[in-house]
Amino acid sequence: MISSIVNKAKTSRVFKNISWLVGGKVVQMIIAFVVNILTARYLGSSDFGLINYASVYTGFFASLCSLGLNSVIVKEMIEHKDKQGELLGTSIVLRLIASALSWISIICLSCLIDKGEPLTTKIVGLCCIGMLFQAFTILEYWFQARLESKVCAIATIIAYLIMSAYKVVLLVFGKSVEWFAVATSIDYIVIVAFVYMFYRKKSGPSFSFSWSTGKNLLSQSYHFIISTLMVSIYGNTDKFMLKHMLHNTSSVGNYGVAVQLCMAWVFVLQAIIDSFYPSIMELHKQDYEKYKKRNIQLYGIIFYVSLLVSVGITIIAKPVVLFLYDDEYIGAVEPLKVITWYTAFSYLGVARNAWLVCEGKQKYLKYLYGSAVVLNILINWLLIPKFGVTGAAVASLITQIGTSIVLPLFIKPIKENSILMLKGITFRR
Repeated sequence: MISSIVNKAKTSRVFKNISWLVGGKVVQMIIAFVVNILTARYLGSSDFGLINYASVYTGFFASLCSLGLNSVIVKEMIEHKDKQGELLGTSIVLRLIASALSWISIICLSCLIDKGEPLTTKIVGLCCIGMLFQAFTILEYWFQARLESKVCAIATIIAYLIMSAYKVVLLVFGKSVEWFAVATSIDYIVIVAFVYMFYRKKSGPSFSFSWSTGKNLLSQSYHFIISTLMVSIYGNTDKFMLKHMLHNTSSVGNYGVAVQLCMAWVFVLQAIIDSFYPSIMELHKQDYEKYKKRNIQLYGIIFYVSLLVSVGITIIAKPVVLFLYDDEYIGAVEPLKVITWYTAFSYLGVARNAWLVCEGKQKYLKYLYGSAVVLNILINWLLIPKFGVTGAAVASLITQIGTSIVLPLFIKPIKENSILMLKGITFRR
């Protein structure tokens, strides 16, 4: 009886957590979506494509900046409540070092790859400033571990209000593309400031640094560093190859609009995953059968919510693009109809991380995503010259299906997870 009451209470907290995450992201999405539409229309497909191209560099280095710690920090804080200050402090220092080195590397790479395009290198450098502040977003996972995502939701809303106000000022005064590049860093700065303020208000433990703790964290997360790097490569290869194979940034702008539209709602999926994460971790230690059922339940929810939204987007793709972005972005319609189906498989892969951490099988991700990188580059190389932006969208979809479900079936240690996913998709228990 008592255990039943406790389970109900935990379930209630999980769904309240989802409510805050989703509610906060809804407000964020509405504000950001409207402002981004105005920005895309103002800049035009070429300059908007330049901003999107610059984000490729940030995407390539995202895994190095995060050090894969996002996937293990919640588990560590749940299991070692007395060491939370040390875990957070160590994580922040490690991520700061990685972010600074990554920013310097990005500038050097852009100077080499985009030689003779000083504006491109300048935009890349400005867009990547926010990487330095991302190190402190690790604090959000302290609130997640306590099922107190309300704090993160409030901080994010405030950050997006400020960033959006900044963009509106730029639109009113007709500022150049360089000013818009800076906007990509403002939200991180504000989020960090407010999350830290709430962290202190909640009497969060004082930060400390420990080399031994750092080594322990990296020993668990380095598999995620490699795998996330692979994900970053094939997740950004399309934009990079579009720019250099079609020799223009307008194609990147159209592709960016397609991605922006189909990703406008995925905060819902991330919120669901983040709120399931702590309960999956706890069930793994308490009741293995319920733990497997919880994973199956998560996969089913992610897949069918995505499926429903993708059907709607496919039907209304053209009128939505024309209404929101006008004729200049008509080239985004066909890739949007393709890439929207990518979402279901992409977020099944994100949801899988909880299972991998619990089972200690992170090391197999590098083989999985390494294969995906090769597959994605090959398909993009074959399809972009013939089908342009739509070819890049098809390449992303095929790669994501293979990475999430098909390829893991051939890697014995993680084959079980694909079976759990298929059970979730087919309503089997």
